[in-house]
Amino acid sequence: MSSTECKIAALQQAAQTLPEYAEIVPLFMHVYEYLQGREDLTGIEVRPPVTDHTYRIENRVPHITCTSLNVDRDATTVFLRGLIDVLSRNGKENLEYLQAVKNALQNGSIDPAALYGAILGRNRSPLNDASALLSVPSPLIEYIFELPLKTALESYSTGFGFADVTGWQESFCPICGSRAGMAELVGVEGRRLLSCSTCSFIWPFKRLTCAYCGCDDADQLSYFNVGEGVTRVDTCKACSRYIKTRDSRQCDNDMPLEIEDLLTIHLDLLAAREGFERGK
Repeated sequence: MSSTECKIAALQQAAQTLPEYAEIVPLFMHVYEYLQGREDLTGIEVRPPVTDHTYRIENRVPHITCTSLNVDRDATTVFLRGLIDVLSRNGKENLEYLQAVKNALQNGSIDPAALYGAILGRNRSPLNDASALLSVPSPLIEYIFELPLKTALESYSTGFGFADVTGWQESFCPICGSRAGMAELVGVEGRRLLSCSTCSFIWPFKRLTCAYCGCDDADQLSYFNVGEGVTRVDTCKACSRYIKTRDSRQCDNDMPLEIEDLLTIHLDLLAAREGFERGK
């Protein structure tokens, strides 16, 4: 079963067991159904670096950067317009905004390659510029363009494993340099893994350390959970950030962490209420 198929299956199960998410699950299912079988049609090609991979790991440099992306504008425009059609047909809001982005792709007033690079490089300026140009909220633009980027990078990152990143001790992804999206505790010893928010690559990380600022002061680190769920919120007072962590020792759960993230939005709301923001 492909990664996209696993995500669809997890959402289908959630639709049956989590009635509180009944309104949002169908839209995400339609999105992943669009992505299924189109993973190689994003128009985004990832070019391997010229420098040796081992050298990059030893020098704390991610395997790929913004310059690694080669974008076929025509192909990616077709992919994005199809994605926008799915969002328009199945969403109840933002129809005017979605049409504005679709028109901009058609007339060439925005450059997908620049936005992909901005997302990967955590550079808000191009996204804010596109937002101002189209009068479309920046988070919506980011969401639309992040989907094909994540799809392409996830396909690329599947070619790597733990053995390829031996010695990597950074909190950012060794493959694409993005921040961690979620964490997971596995095995009897509770080994901590971080999952990339962009390419979904998973790598080992220190247990009692903030996944964003690196703080290891126990007085600054804490966590909370809700009910009997296996996912909790790890917080850091030093940087006021948090990361959601699934304790897989407590369950037989193979749900993709990307879907686990979607289905624990209530924890994000609680973290924000407590004054913490998601790591960037």
